[in-house]
Amino acid sequence: MNLDALPKGNSAVIDRIEYRTAIDPIAARLDELGFVPGEAVQIIAVGPMGGDPIAVRLGASRFALRRGEAARILLRSPI
Repeated sequence: MNLDALPKGNSAVIDRIEYRTAIDPIAARLDELGFVPGEAVQIIAVGPMGGDPIAVRLGASRFALRRGEAARILLRSPI
């Protein structure tokens, strides 16, 4: 499952970030922000009518991600 498909209020553990090219600046930035394997993430809000952006809790931080960015984050399992 990818992060963009996780229902609001649910949590899961990050398995990996999908790099779509050898040099993928979006995936690299997600790594830099702390979206790394083993970290727990939770969807805390979504845009109007299920759209963009998605508000995500990662540890004590909150991030707003576009659905396309969240789709690059593959999840291991729900918590």
